[in-house]
Amino acid sequence: MNLSWIDITAFALFVLGVVAVSLIASRKEKDSEEYFLAGRSLSWWLIGFSLIASNISTEHFVGMAGQGFGAVGLAVASYEWYAAVVLVLVALVFLPRFLKLGIYTMPEFLEVRYGKMPRTIMAVFMMIAYVVVALVTVLYSGALGLQTIFGMDLVQGIWLIGLLAATYTIYGGLKAVVWSDLLQGAALLLGGAMVLVLGLREVGGLGAFLAHNGEKLHMILPADHPDIPWTALLFGMFIPHFFYWGFNQFITQRTLGAKSLAEGQKGILFAAGLKLILPILIIFPGIIAWQLYREQIAVDDQAYVVLVKNLLPAGLRGLFFAALFGAVMSSLDSMLNSASTIFTMDIYKRLLKPQADTKSLMRVGRWSTAALAVFGCLLAPLPAHFSGVYTYVQMIWGFISPGIVAVFVFGLLVRRAPAAAANTAMLMGIPLYGLLLWKLPQVAFLNHMGITFVVIVLLMALITWWKPLAKPFAFPDKPATNLDLRPDANIRWYGLAIVLAVVGLYIFFW
Repeated sequence: MNLSWIDITAFALFVLGVVAVSLIASRKEKDSEEYFLAGRSLSWWLIGFSLIASNISTEHFVGMAGQGFGAVGLAVASYEWYAAVVLVLVALVFLPRFLKLGIYTMPEFLEVRYGKMPRTIMAVFMMIAYVVVALVTVLYSGALGLQTIFGMDLVQGIWLIGLLAATYTIYGGLKAVVWSDLLQGAALLLGGAMVLVLGLREVGGLGAFLAHNGEKLHMILPADHPDIPWTALLFGMFIPHFFYWGFNQFITQRTLGAKSLAEGQKGILFAAGLKLILPILIIFPGIIAWQLYREQIAVDDQAYVVLVKNLLPAGLRGLFFAALFGAVMSSLDSMLNSASTIFTMDIYKRLLKPQADTKSLMRVGRWSTAALAVFGCLLAPLPAHFSGVYTYVQMIWGFISPGIVAVFVFGLLVRRAPAAAANTAMLMGIPLYGLLLWKLPQVAFLNHMGITFVVIVLLMALITWWKPLAKPFAFPDKPATNLDLRPDANIRWYGLAIVLAVVGLYIFFW
């Protein structure tokens, strides 16, 4: 694809603008709280945009649109619409507890509830997963998009993306991340809307699109479907969502940086509202690509970028290039910042140098961010060995997500659960899930997650019955921070509106 000088100028100005704004916004950081949690000063609109921009990346434009193009169709939207429901629960149930404890990381919560060993296990698991799953996937899918659209070498694309995102993240921490996410999130939504409008115009409008692609617009798939059977919607789908949106440092870090509970709750529900429209912006174009260009597409994951190559005129390609690049960097910067936070606070400070001051912690955070970026770039070609980048992401997270969800939820509900129950649950989740993948390959991996979760909960219940705590665990009554912990007055009504909207979408696309 040939780029005009307008395309190149638009891309260059966008990238320079993102880097400049991020560095300026974070120039006054002085201690570890400001570096890792933006001084607990984030407003709801920054939190909401940052959540969406961090979550949506080229793994969605490449992978989710690819599944829309392929056999799954619109049913892959369940990942987004279920997320909206889970975000409501996170805002109402989990965030108040996390902010009251004043924690920096999710593993830190496990130490409060169970003790040191569960915190260490989760921290190690998350560090490995961020490099092998999260960083690798974003870098690979971003470079694949650049290669398909612009002919850039895959390895060169990986290192270009990694170095650019690492530059301002190393310097500015979370504050740099959320301000970059604001710009990149806006570019992402505008770019996606632009491609959708042009695609619908090409097929004759929304009515013609719905009429022609009815077989791909069903949310409920047969029980024997290999990816998203209706049985997985009943239970298995909630496990990766509770893990990702409730207990995953990559997402929760910007909510932990909220200036108050009300601001954090409104930010989360703002993100939940945006989740309602994202499948329209991402999956519909994948289905449009199937309608228009399926003879040109050999691999499902190329659907979105082939649509872009055929639809966007010169001049608009630079804007899409900027949106695509922004999608990659907004996820990558968040992952780097969150992984370095876990390493610094849960491993370095607690295990290696407990007496480290805030200046030392900031230095360690910056050096670990740089090291993680390099490791991610080196391992980034790994997802090429799997059939689909989005499937790779969801399947690999399944090794740790059922155990982590079980440990958090069981610990909150069963106050006599001991540390042994948490340790066993997280360690047993990996071999159990792997055994199910090996012995039952014909069963959807989401059902494997559901089975793993049930077995782990039963195991925790058995250990708790056999060796319970001498007395029920009680969380500290006194808040560990000076934040305003009063909830937003209308938060329950906002949450109910989002849940009803999700129900309506499922009914419409039944």
